Parts: sequence; structure tokens; C-alpha cells
Amino acid sequence: MDALVAWLRPRMGEMVTFLKELVEAESPTDVPASQVRARDLLVSAWSGLGFRHRYHPGRETGGQLLFTPRDRVRGQPVQVMVGHLDTVWPLGTVVRMPVVESEGLLKGPGVFDMKGGLVQMIYAVEVLQELGVPFPATPVAFVNSDEEIGSPESQSTVRRLARAASRAFVLEPSYGPEGLIKTARKGVGRFHITVKGRASHAGLEPEAGISAVLELSHLIQALHALTDLDRGLTVNVGVIEGGTRANVVAAQSRAQVDVRALTVEDAEWVSERIRELRPQVEGVTLEVEGGFGVPPLERTPRNRVLWRQAQALAGLLGLELGEVTAGGGSDGNTTSQYTATLDGLGPRGDGAHADREHVVVESLVERTALLAGLLAAPLGGLGPG
Repeated sequence: MDALVAWLRPRMGEMVTFLKELVEAESPTDVPASQVRARDLLVSAWSGLGFRHRYHPGRETGGQLLFTPRDRVRGQPVQVMVGHLDTVWPLGTVVRMPVVESEGLLKGPGVFDMKGGLVQMIYAVEVLQELGVPFPATPVAFVNSDEEIGSPESQSTVRRLARAASRAFVLEPSYGPEGLIKTARKGVGRFHITVKGRASHAGLEPEAGISAVLELSHLIQALHALTDLDRGLTVNVGVIEGGTRANVVAAQSRAQVDVRALTVEDAEWVSERIRELRPQVEGVTLEVEGGFGVPPLERTPRNRVLWRQAQALAGLLGLELGEVTAGGGSDGNTTSQYTATLDGLGPRGDGAHADREHVVVESLVERTALLAGLLAAPLGGLGPG
């Protein structure tokens, strides 16, 4: 580990320069054409390490990149690094919020979430190559462009890679100033509920109508009652709509519901409760659509093996590594269903999705060394599935 740091520290300036270029190559999720420059930067860097790339164009997104060694040994186990190049920031944000290095921080839109992690991937592989450290499993890197919207087009590829991999390292940013590893994440569910009633004139014959809005008011209370903070289970009706005019009994209403759960068991339980909802207003019908598109990332036994390896390696670096449960989801939620997963391995920093977004420059060295140590660590009995 000392040798890794000794090689990386003099190259911290290179890492920062590359990260600046990557951040200035704006790549918002909803403007796929904008992502070409960021893709080209990554392809060039990985090519210099002897990796070939495969680009899968997206239908409505910027597509996906898969990097594999040109001299890959067939039959060797695989370990996958996962990241995304898309950001939540609209084009032109770098004009208002320029990429600036100051007082040990590098600031800019997308620098923390998660272009810093993309830089770590490249330098972690390079340092091991340069020092002649063997990989116990072939390293591959997967970078998508739709993670910020739940990976709708790339999730099937993430799933396929995870099934074949012995372990997965997710380079999402760490949590908090201490750089906590995200060893658990809530699963994310989205439900759409449509209520259908019958319209009538609210003044002339209100009794002829069946109010979908009245029924929706009952449903909202029933949904929120499913929240159990002690279990880490939350149900939130975030958007409602219904009716046409104030003097018309509403014939239809809708609700969009966000659901978070810490365990697969709770995700299944709350999904069943939502689908079992029955109307309280006579004559109303309900349609419930949706479900958990992002499963929970749990502290499974195989994930704990990776966590203990990370703690031991951090100790060799003189770091005290902590863990946390995160409320938001990532591609790590998907990989964890199929293989050992460690998430939040990106740099220390703060302000994801906020104007104060930044990374701690010094952390690029320590977190890259940690990732390199994990890539070189024995598989420890882990295997796909």
C-alpha cells in the first residue's frame, strides 16, 4: 500500500488536470449529444492502459461504455468497476460555476458525483500495471450515461456484468467529510395510482357524481400510514392531480408515489400493501402501476467480506474507514443482487447536485490507492452469483 501511495502522490497534479478536463466536458443526462467529449476522454485514457472499448449507443440516452484489457486471459475471473458520466447539471453550468481548485478543493458541476470516481478507476489500474502487481481477476470498467435517472437503458447490462463478476466496485462518491463507504442503500420504488370516478355538475346534481379526488384523499392517508421510520421504510405521495373544474365532481385523479425500503423483504411487503389498496368511496376504481425498479443494497455476507478487506487495506494506509446506509440508490443496488459489492469508493467531498459540489484533492490519492488495493486483493472465496 505504501508503494501505491508513493507512485500516486507525485501524479496528483495529473489526476486533477484530467478531472478538470472531464468536468469541463459537460455531460447532462438529458442531452446525450453533449456526452461525446467526456466519452472521448475516457476512451483515450483507457486505450493508453491497453484496454479496448465497446460503445453501446442508447435509444434515448448517451449509451454505455465497456472497457476490457486487450490481453485478457480467457477463463480468468472478472471484477467490475462501475460508474457513470452523466450529471444532473444543465449545459452551460460551467460558465456560472467554473471548475476551480482552491484551498485543497476542486470545485465544479459533476466533480464529486461522479467524475472523480471515473478518474480513480483509471489511475488505480495504471498504478498496479506500473508496479507489476498482478490482478487476481480481470479488471473491467463499465460507464453508463443514465444513472442519474435510474439507469433505465443500462440496468440490463449492469445486471449481466454482475452475474459474471466475482465482485463489483462502485465508484459513486463517498458519504460525508469522513468519506464513509456506502455498505447499504435503500431500494427505490415508483408507483402510479389512477383513480376513476364519475363526473357530474357539482351544483345541480352532486349526488350523480363519484369523486375521484375524494377517494384520492383517502388513499394519500393510507399510503403515508405505511411509513415506518424504525424499519427505514418510507412512502411519499409526491405528486397529485385530478379534476377539471371547481364546479365538476372529479371523474379522475392520479398520484405519483416514491417508496424506499432497506430490505428486499420490506420492499416486497410494501409493494403488496400498495397493490392491495381498495377504494373507500363506492363506485370508484383504482389502477396501480409500478414497483421497485431499484432493489435494496443489503449488508449481505459476501458484501461484508469486501467491507472487511477495505477496512484492512485502509488501515495499511493509516485511514479509519467508516460505513453508512444511504437513502438514495445507485447501480450498486443492482450489482449487489448478483455479486459481492462495495459502493461509495469515490473521493471525499460534498455537495452532490448542489452549487457547493467539490472533492478534496488529497483524497484522490488515498481513495485511488484503496481501490487499487481492492483490485489486487485475493478473491477470498467470492464468486459470481
